[in-house]
Amino acid sequence: MTTEWIGIISVILLFLLLCFGIPVGVSLGLIGFFGLFLTSSLETAFAVVQTLPYSVVGNYSWAVLPLFVFMGTIAGSCGMTDDLFNVAKIWLGRLRGGLYLTVTWGSAAFGAVSGSTVVNAVVFTRLALPQMLQQGYSKSLSIGCIASAGTFAAMIPPSLTMVIYCMITEVSLGRLMIAGIIPGLLTAINYSLFILIFVRLKPSLAPKLALEDYSMKEKLASLGRAWGIVIIIILVFGGIWGGFFAPSAAGAIGAFGVFIIALFKLGLKGNWIIEGLKSSAAVACIIFTILIGGLLFSRFLALQGVISQCVEFITSSITSGLGLIVFFTLLYLVLGCLIDTASIMVITLPFLFPLVQGYQIDPILFGILFVKMIEISTLTPPVGLNLFAAVSAAGKDVSMKQGTKGVLPFLGVEALTMVELIMFPQLSLWLPNTMMGQ
Repeated sequence: MTTEWIGIISVILLFLLLCFGIPVGVSLGLIGFFGLFLTSSLETAFAVVQTLPYSVVGNYSWAVLPLFVFMGTIAGSCGMTDDLFNVAKIWLGRLRGGLYLTVTWGSAAFGAVSGSTVVNAVVFTRLALPQMLQQGYSKSLSIGCIASAGTFAAMIPPSLTMVIYCMITEVSLGRLMIAGIIPGLLTAINYSLFILIFVRLKPSLAPKLALEDYSMKEKLASLGRAWGIVIIIILVFGGIWGGFFAPSAAGAIGAFGVFIIALFKLGLKGNWIIEGLKSSAAVACIIFTILIGGLLFSRFLALQGVISQCVEFITSSITSGLGLIVFFTLLYLVLGCLIDTASIMVITLPFLFPLVQGYQIDPILFGILFVKMIEISTLTPPVGLNLFAAVSAAGKDVSMKQGTKGVLPFLGVEALTMVELIMFPQLSLWLPNTMMGQ
């Protein structure tokens, strides 16, 4: 059987297994194992299965992943999200479209302690959507704003997406995390400008509210409610940027800092500690299962020459780095409609990243563009995880059709941001180049 047919049959089998409801990590692992067995030998298949899981899970650098999940889970449990939302509402609520802006900047701030876009989307759906609907905001645009702003957690560190990207490509996680700060803020600014213009053109989307008018003194005083987030940001980002500790240690320090704040706010009453640990372990296990299965699948394709064949085909078809970026943009738009983001990364990065190196594209810049495309893929139906999570959390209040309609304008804003990042690479590269010890 030719290399091309091995690749085609593997992809077809993957989608067939997914259609039957088999978890994606298990599907990838099964195809990888039986592919190695049929094309090499049973000994080869078992040798890979025996060594690969430990080489993934036993890597100390992966410790940062469950720690970042724990940070976001506990931050939500101790009311940090509510505090951020209320502060943003005090500052922005009286503007037309103020609740859209509140969600945008509240999500951006919460993204600094939560590495999961899905957690962001679910938390703000439950927190903000009832208020938005009660105040007469557009149902579709409200859920679209919440789902879209939730993706900020992928770009604004700590980010699980960045962790997976760096572990697969061996790019510096510290530099990539710092590089995501300006693009993340740029995205939030673009969202805000779009909202302000859009609600002016269509006032029915956001009625002007007769909310309480706060003085500047009261607004400044409200910032004190966000003291927990500020401390965590200084600890994590300041430590990484200043070269005081590695990202793995930053994850531990951030998680410990959030735990202490939660202990101060909640004490030992309730079961928030146990629930936080259980939730973090569950998310980490799901991601590790996808990683192990995906890398087993990739190992099979690499041994059969499928990945090198793909690299050769793309290289012969694309003549520039910009062409490569356009190609992977279109690729992720399609894949984001079909499978989850972690699976996209472990399937595609093994053959995409060598191309990036061949075209001499800065790996940090490519990492930021890659994360941006992953952000977008979480919004594209029918399997866009953020869209699905937000609509599910809304219950009967919002349909998938309304959610899809609501995210479309924000997909346009994401595309504009992507163009800005491509045209001005220093938006992504300036801050990591200022890091101490680099």
